[in-house]
Amino acid sequence: MPKLIVATGNPGKLQEMQAYLSEPDLPWELALKPPELEIEETGQTFAENARLKASQVAVATGEWAIADDSGLEVDALDGAPGIYTARYGKTPAEGIQRLLTALENITERGAQFACVIAIARPNGEIVLQAKGVCRGTISNAPQGEGGFGYDPVFYVPEHGITFAEMPAALKHQISHRGLAFAELLPKLRELTS
Repeated sequence: MPKLIVATGNPGKLQEMQAYLSEPDLPWELALKPPELEIEETGQTFAENARLKASQVAVATGEWAIADDSGLEVDALDGAPGIYTARYGKTPAEGIQRLLTALENITERGAQFACVIAIARPNGEIVLQAKGVCRGTISNAPQGEGGFGYDPVFYVPEHGITFAEMPAALKHQISHRGLAFAELLPKLRELTS
């Protein structure tokens, strides 16, 4: 079974990717990147960062690698926090508070979560890339206990709930990461057949 190194030190992200890649016809064994391997995200876009992480981890480990980069883009903030989503606050709660403060007197609260996934060969060559986008709005206050990050304030009008209130199976299907994996999986099947 070929190994696919996930370019993250986060076991939660490994678990999430495992859920998307657990199809019987996808013979990949997922593993976390070595903890001492730090990749600096110097790209200016989600795609650049995903490609950079996948390529560098593949070369460093000599194995196939998968990486994603994702974040929240708020229309009224010209796409911020964007690639800086994870660093928008020292903690997720601080990030949410900073976001709600920035939108305090703004009625147009359209936003989207975007995710780009890249897969690299052991030599670092990027062979697959996919993008997923989920549109929504930013609620006035956090709602729900599930999910992580900005999920409590990311409201999806078609479903009438935030990501944090959403059942895991539905979020898995409609989220930015779910949509990116839906685009990626057929390409990955072709690659392994």
